[in-house]
Amino acid sequence: MLLLYNTGLKLYMLAIYIASFFNSKAKLWLKGRKQVFKYEDKSIWFHFASLGEFEQGRPVLEVLRRQHPDKRIIITFFSPSGYEIRKNTPLADAVYYLPLDSAKNAQKFIDTINPELAIFTKYEYWYHYFNELQKRNIPLYIISGIFRPEQIFFKWYGGLHRKMLSFVMRFFVQDEQSKQLLQHINITNVTISGDTRFDRVWANAQKPKPLPEIAEFVNSRKVFIAGSTWPEDEKLLAGIIKDYPDWKFIIAPHEINEDRINNLIHLFPSNSAIKYSQFKSQISDLRSQILIIDNIGMLSSLYQYGQIAYIGGGFGAGIHNTLEAAAFGLPVIFGPNYSKFKEARDIITLKAGFSIADKTELAVAVNALVNDEQFYTYAHKQIKKYVEEHTGATHTIIEHININNQ
Repeated sequence: MLLLYNTGLKLYMLAIYIASFFNSKAKLWLKGRKQVFKYEDKSIWFHFASLGEFEQGRPVLEVLRRQHPDKRIIITFFSPSGYEIRKNTPLADAVYYLPLDSAKNAQKFIDTINPELAIFTKYEYWYHYFNELQKRNIPLYIISGIFRPEQIFFKWYGGLHRKMLSFVMRFFVQDEQSKQLLQHINITNVTISGDTRFDRVWANAQKPKPLPEIAEFVNSRKVFIAGSTWPEDEKLLAGIIKDYPDWKFIIAPHEINEDRINNLIHLFPSNSAIKYSQFKSQISDLRSQILIIDNIGMLSSLYQYGQIAYIGGGFGAGIHNTLEAAAFGLPVIFGPNYSKFKEARDIITLKAGFSIADKTELAVAVNALVNDEQFYTYAHKQIKKYVEEHTGATHTIIEHININNQ
């Protein structure tokens, strides 16, 4: 199995190399891994797959940074979407791309950053890095872990991946099902902590970053915010905007290359949509009904200006982050592919959000939230209360990680 694992990684590297000739993300992935590492003193190592996992693990990172200002913190990312946006974060002393998983890379990289413990968030499992950490008796923690029966760990052919799990000192998982699944494969060093994303989004909602240009565009109007959208989502949204001329609409697409933004603008009537980068607070701009966000990093603060949120991705691999909007009390709407996300299932159960499959269902959901004040108030209170009641994971994790005794 290890031979197959190593071969698969080499094939993955080859595929990335080929893709780099026509895909900018693949090119960044390769270029970033040519970086020069410098040898570090003892450090705390955080690894994140991408930007979403960084935000998820950020509450733990911030607490450890505050509690141990003398400790060096090293962050690694697997994906360019995380590294390129957070490569200069003040929360770390150094930020790197994680070299591709191999025995040689693991030995060299761990020699270089010299970690006294490692913290991985949610999904990332790399055999050689985990194995090397165990060989050196360096504690490895998984935080905000989530496990499902269909994952390879629980299949008859998942022996190598189960071995990876055996290298972990402690799992901090989101729910009881994850704990039970791990126990069925004799993994008992598990604590149900909950999901650190709740801590992150709740803290953000208490002190959101002001966005003066957004406030000018909104101009005290009610606002529908669509976050992390894909073309399938945007086509549906284009069909309802005309029905709410008194509302403002802010759309933050998941991808922001020039072609994507221009195609999005062309979905709407002439002069009704403007790019955020071109917004100048002029009368003509203020009259625009639709603002297209053509940068990355604003979405979590945008929701403070909204009343209703649409979360993209539900017509593809799965919905994006519902909790950022929920923390501000915005009822959420999303597509049909949400079953992997516990918080989305919970929100549906609470009747604080809608899953829609087509433009008719979208129209019904929006109409209910816009025109039924009693229902909107109920959904608003329920979804905000849900987020607040699920905070606390960071405290549980920090209680178990005693760095001074490592």
